[in-house]
Amino acid sequence: MTQQSTTLMAAIWPAEGRAAWLRAVLLAIAGSLLLTLSAKIQVPFWPVPMTMQTYVVMVIGAAFGWRLGGATVLLYLAEGAMGLPVFANTPERGLGLAYMVGPTGGYLIGFLVAAVAIGWLAERGWDRSLWRMVVAMALGHAVVFAFGVPYLAALVGWESAIALGLTPFIAGSLLKTALAGATLPVAWTLLGGRRGGTVR
Repeated sequence: MTQQSTTLMAAIWPAEGRAAWLRAVLLAIAGSLLLTLSAKIQVPFWPVPMTMQTYVVMVIGAAFGWRLGGATVLLYLAEGAMGLPVFANTPERGLGLAYMVGPTGGYLIGFLVAAVAIGWLAERGWDRSLWRMVVAMALGHAVVFAFGVPYLAALVGWESAIALGLTPFIAGSLLKTALAGATLPVAWTLLGGRRGGTVR
């Protein structure tokens, strides 16, 4: 497997020393705001409306790398834990830890794991290849469901969890997998194939 030393965001916005720390802080804040926005906007789709949140989670992981991507999702989760209305259907369905331990709790954990996993793969060159990035995004969605559905099943039972927390979202996940899988390779192409590091 190839090793890439540079993420997409590091290639777009190079920085070293203190400037790198400032860049990381600003990107994490911007990423958490983007995650909030993606949770609030519903796109008409079949069989249920969808948000673009998993798309944003995975693109952040791939573009930022596993460390900063994971830190960004952790910041987002921390904002939610503090009671900020950053999650879907908040404040209508509750705020803070009460919301996070509810039916969507497993999916929120899955966001973090998926961002880290995809960031790790992207740092190894998967973000330069369309088919590899599609595979990575499919794995990311699988991770989200792998955490979310069993957690939901513990609350409502397996039959209801699959009917409510998996089946209605398969079509949307396939679409977002394709979109997210194309985003990073296209971005690298627009940068003129700039690698920003050696392949080892």
